Amino acid sequence: MIKSYLKIAWRNFIKNKSHSFINVSGLSVGLACSLLIVLWVQDERSIDAFHANGKLLYQVYERQSHDGKIEASYLTQALLADELKRRIPEVRYASGLEQGHPLTFQSGDKIVKMEGTFAGADFFRMFSYPLLQGTPESALNTPAGIAISRKMAELFFGSAEKAIGKSLRYENKDNVQVTAVFENLPANSSRQFDFLRSWKAFVKENAWVNNWGNFSPATFLQLRADADPDKTAAKVKNFISLYNSETNSNHTELYLQPYAEKYLNSTFKNGQIDGGRIVYVHLFSLAAIFILLIACANFMNLATARSIKRSKEVGVRKVIGAARSSLIVQFLSEALLLTSISIIIAVILVIALLPAFNNLTGKYLFLPVEQPVFWGTISGMLLFTAIVAGSYPAFFLSSLNPVRVLKGSLIFGRGATFFRKGLVVFQFSLSIILIVGMIVIYRQMEYMQTKSLGYNRDNLLYIPIEGDLIKKYDLFKEEVGKIPGIQSVSKMKESPTVIGHTKDDIGWVGKDPNLITPFADATVGYDFVKTMKLKLKDGRDFSRNFSTDSVGYMVNEEAVKKIGYQNPVGQPLSWGSRQGKIIGVLKDFHFNSMHEAIEPLVIRLSENQTWGTILVRVEAGKTKQVIAALEKICKDLNPNFSFTYQFSDQEYSKLYNSEQVVSRLSGYFAFLAIFISCMGLLGLIMFTAEQRVKEIGIRKILGASVSSLFTLLSSEFLVLVVIALLVASPIAWYAMNKWLQGFAYHTLIQWWVFAFSAGLIMLIALATVSFQAARSALINPVKSLRNE
Repeated sequence: MIKSYLKIAWRNFIKNKSHSFINVSGLSVGLACSLLIVLWVQDERSIDAFHANGKLLYQVYERQSHDGKIEASYLTQALLADELKRRIPEVRYASGLEQGHPLTFQSGDKIVKMEGTFAGADFFRMFSYPLLQGTPESALNTPAGIAISRKMAELFFGSAEKAIGKSLRYENKDNVQVTAVFENLPANSSRQFDFLRSWKAFVKENAWVNNWGNFSPATFLQLRADADPDKTAAKVKNFISLYNSETNSNHTELYLQPYAEKYLNSTFKNGQIDGGRIVYVHLFSLAAIFILLIACANFMNLATARSIKRSKEVGVRKVIGAARSSLIVQFLSEALLLTSISIIIAVILVIALLPAFNNLTGKYLFLPVEQPVFWGTISGMLLFTAIVAGSYPAFFLSSLNPVRVLKGSLIFGRGATFFRKGLVVFQFSLSIILIVGMIVIYRQMEYMQTKSLGYNRDNLLYIPIEGDLIKKYDLFKEEVGKIPGIQSVSKMKESPTVIGHTKDDIGWVGKDPNLITPFADATVGYDFVKTMKLKLKDGRDFSRNFSTDSVGYMVNEEAVKKIGYQNPVGQPLSWGSRQGKIIGVLKDFHFNSMHEAIEPLVIRLSENQTWGTILVRVEAGKTKQVIAALEKICKDLNPNFSFTYQFSDQEYSKLYNSEQVVSRLSGYFAFLAIFISCMGLLGLIMFTAEQRVKEIGIRKILGASVSSLFTLLSSEFLVLVVIALLVASPIAWYAMNKWLQGFAYHTLIQWWVFAFSAGLIMLIALATVSFQAARSALINPVKSLRNE
């Protein structure tokens, strides 16, 4: 029986080529789009899900209450991991992890920069990064030890086996010994690194870690299998109070977040975890469902448009004894056939589009044809689409009265008409939401790229302070100053793009002794203000003409508000035990993502810092020549390190990689939604034209003009689009306004965004209905009035 149904379905498919082409095209595009999104969502959810101890792994985050505000971050104290393990019995393993940096290694003539960081001795016991050589217990337990990746081992020594026990020159200052070789990290690891050094070495190199008021590394815990996470969290909560004096209004609390959840949920709001990339996972999951529903709605509309021609077939079948159930199975079989053809085409489209999609999203997605889950997903999409798309035509056509059908008096009721028009409203509502979303996201991206940061990020280069440049910085600055096109040179311990270190031991006259409030801190060299092109509100920059500047400070406007000085220049300020005075007040500038509000900032002078960033301001149009000259100077002064640099504007753009991907994807999704929705609109006007074919013929005989008939046919569809606008606009405003609240600084949703979206949709809708409306209006009335 099913075989016969499929034969009939195939004959109808071949017979009605244009109808079938529109139907298959809409379903194929919708399925391809949905499948790409499913692959992306599955990849996002797989990040960090491969660790064997995943259910026992937690990342610590700190919630700080001060001045009536509650803030939270993943920055923790460097000694925290070891202390938690020592004092909390439920903690089996603990490890700190510092932020990664490209660092230079040398073996023989090979000098290469590799990405890596410092980690605790328990790191490889906690995380499932397979060791090819060495053991988890010994990999990071000595200050001179280093664990390297397979790639790094093969690069320097030819193989993992040959690397073990060998020495590498680290930053041209220390010799480190390879104690372990780990497999190259998988793409679904949120953290990527090629080496890890011992935490003992980190503590040895950074004296500030012994101050519990300093924050920088991340802290990870693995609980014992029999530990109660809630009871452990309760023990950990007030742990910092053992080391820092606190009050009820100013205190720090520790919280535990399951490590597997951190990648998708890493945004804080009012001290609580409040979304992150999970927002985009939900957004795109909904987009996949809605685009698939739009494609299914098209199938329904196009099937209904053909219902008049299929109605007599239904009537004859019912007269000769066909049960309604058999007719339902027949039409569902037809839907299954069309969907099967569509999903084959969709898979081919996905294969063709995957390279471009991967390039767009920065992923390495592929069709996992060897995995049963993939075929389960395909089967699920096939059945879902076939049932949803074929259900309405199946139940509607099978319910037709054979007597009325064979008499030629088939008239569709209000319910059926309302349902079909409702589908079009639904389709265009979603399209409008996507268009508004696309425009708002694009405007926010443009806002962040064009908004004044308080400094000029154009023509500003970052060069790492490393090797001989540490001691030869003054000579480097002198030589670089001779290069034509160089405006100014300075340095900074971190980089202006992201200042991630904070201190809570800043003191001033009149400060409440119980007040603990974090300040972002920066250490800079001379000419910092000039090089950054910052604006001084009061006072001056650090200068060699003032010997007291060695204990002087510059602060931003937010810091002045926090401190409360009316005339801050010349007023005392302390940085821990370091006493000094404020010499200058900088106008606020952004030194983090615009997701975050500008924080109080304290800047001190140090020309002797052993790491950080050299800032080079270049004249516009001379970047290429200057970089060539800088490379030559660096090779002369620092021969054991390869010359590397970053552009400030590019580093700033990296802060918004996720948003940029979303912006581009939303544009494509909006286009696809419009494309598929227009097919639905075309299906509905085809249906209407077939229903009113005799009416149109009579009107033409009575003298109706082509333009009046065109208006008659197209006006009701434009009304549907207007209804869609009224439905979608408040939803789009609410959704995008909520998204914008995730930025401390954002653009406004202007009225013209909705006006533009309305105009665009109306134009596209009018263009869609015009062809069929004009065709129906121009048809020969004699043909329209024939009985057959």
